[in-house]
Amino acid sequence: MNTDEKYKARIDSMREFTYKWLPENYDDPSKPILKITKSSLGSYDWCPKKYDFSYIQRLPQDQTEAMRKGTVLHNHREAFFNEFDVKKAESMNNTEVLEYATSLMPVDDYYDVSLTVAAFEAQRFIESRSEEKTEEYLPIVNEGKFDAEITIPADFSKKYPLSRDYVIHIQGIIDRIFIEDGKLIPFEYKTGAWKDYKTSMMRKEMAFYQLLIENAPDEVLEKCGLNRDMTVSHWGWYYPVSNYVFVEKAKTRSMTSVKDSIAKLILAYENKEFPTKFFYKTCSHCSYFGLCDAANMETWV
Repeated sequence: MNTDEKYKARIDSMREFTYKWLPENYDDPSKPILKITKSSLGSYDWCPKKYDFSYIQRLPQDQTEAMRKGTVLHNHREAFFNEFDVKKAESMNNTEVLEYATSLMPVDDYYDVSLTVAAFEAQRFIESRSEEKTEEYLPIVNEGKFDAEITIPADFSKKYPLSRDYVIHIQGIIDRIFIEDGKLIPFEYKTGAWKDYKTSMMRKEMAFYQLLIENAPDEVLEKCGLNRDMTVSHWGWYYPVSNYVFVEKAKTRSMTSVKDSIAKLILAYENKEFPTKFFYKTCSHCSYFGLCDAANMETWV
């Protein structure tokens, strides 16, 4: 059995999972458990009503320019790492490395961003070569899909106590995972502009990735080229539009914050309450703005 087959067999052995989850059916093994992704958890934190519209009711939403840009640039970056030839680049001078990195970027509407990324990656390669660490230049995982099941105890969160313990399914695609000195460094790629207030959000996203890595079954890790002995030491994020890159040691309190948010989401399902969190600066950009009665009433006040 190859790696893909073992991965599929492992996922098939898990309980079915869904966003249309009913806690009252939890004890019935034929009923699906709750599915949570980094995006769905972030959507709930942003606005419970938007989560309801998007994940439970599955209402359609128009693709915005930001969404299209994100998809295109993520595909470009994934292809860059698939195509970059380390051995070929090792014999180039610095100018040639930059030209090579640039040549791997498609010329399209987002070429200005791609040029920034090419310059960043060329410099990173030049630095790794000077440190004799080119074997760590490419990510060990490039757009890797992870699945896992975790238990959220009823009393995990003092603020959001649950009626019982719950096993939930977590899932996500991690942009990149690098390895340095045997330790894992998950790295997120963002195509919007960096703002300092996003730091807490980014830490929670990276902690969600760490949660996935630490709880993924062996078959899932194997499919991504990892093993159980590999641990996350740092995490980071890159915003090329703002030419901003940040790396830090993984923070335990961020992991606690993620699990607290998961408990809060589960409690919303228990109470069947997904209220609107209206704030004009963010709601005006929501693709469900026209469907949200609360948001529209607020705009007329």
